[in-house]
Amino acid sequence: MNTLSPVVVSCGEPAGVGLEIAHKAFDALRDEVPIVLLADRRHVTGPVTELGALDHFTGNETALPLLHHDFAGTATPGQPDPRNAQGVIDVIARGVDFVTKGDACALCTLPIHKKALKDGAAFAYPGHTEYLAALAGVERVVMMLACPDLRVVPVTIHIAIDEVPNALTSELLENTIRITHDALRRDFGIDAPRLAVAGLNPHAGEGGAMGHEEITLISPLLERLSQDGLQLSGPMSADTMFHAQARAHYDAAICMYHDQALIPIKTIDFAGGVNVTLGLPFIRTSPDHGTAFDIAGTGVADATSTIAALRMAWDMSGKRGH
Repeated sequence: MNTLSPVVVSCGEPAGVGLEIAHKAFDALRDEVPIVLLADRRHVTGPVTELGALDHFTGNETALPLLHHDFAGTATPGQPDPRNAQGVIDVIARGVDFVTKGDACALCTLPIHKKALKDGAAFAYPGHTEYLAALAGVERVVMMLACPDLRVVPVTIHIAIDEVPNALTSELLENTIRITHDALRRDFGIDAPRLAVAGLNPHAGEGGAMGHEEITLISPLLERLSQDGLQLSGPMSADTMFHAQARAHYDAAICMYHDQALIPIKTIDFAGGVNVTLGLPFIRTSPDHGTAFDIAGTGVADATSTIAALRMAWDMSGKRGH
């Protein structure tokens, strides 16, 4: 086992901005967060310190530490090569193997391009999160978006809005709340997490005038979980729970659907949000943006979210005792 366990960084789609922002993040964090990039050396244009193995990492490297992984294709900015799809998938699995064995303290994943993975390797998962859950053998994980001023967790994620009411079950909501509560204690050092739970309908249903899910599903569950000792408030009207004064009264917001969660956090901190997967046996963070093919290779990509994701991964690993 490596005595200095770094955050391993999977390269993601090599035709995107990931490799560029990895260099920028290393320059910003070299004295703060130990980082090792998993990528094909041929795809990386900036200076690196190539490691023969992960346990060769010292933390004193002056250039971005890199652990080479062979890819089948070249990397042209903005033009994904389907030959690289399997390499992208395998690098993620390799990163999971490192953190599972304890050779790395956390995994930070750079953006992938789902269509390129499907086209090149028949990738069977909707995205990173589902693939990581499968690798870990975990049935249910939760997506959190976090920045210094707000943490949000959507209960339902990438589904059409008209599918949300049927997808929103008591079991799903309870699992989401409990996973979030446990992660806030274990990974964020919050002994007694306070969770604010949004309603599904406008004005949280307004007593049934605008919908009944708050009355029939959300409120009864919150009452039962509160009896178990969880600190819960809600169901709350989503249009009044994200201003600064309201945010001071909770540690995370549980939201019923994708945009209810992501609009407020991207409004508050568009560049610095971090995607965190809760419920895995290891720590995984990611920048909250995509491959940005339109600016790949131009040098203008903003590394703020990746820097925040690496800091958060390192901080979370400290909470877990690494």
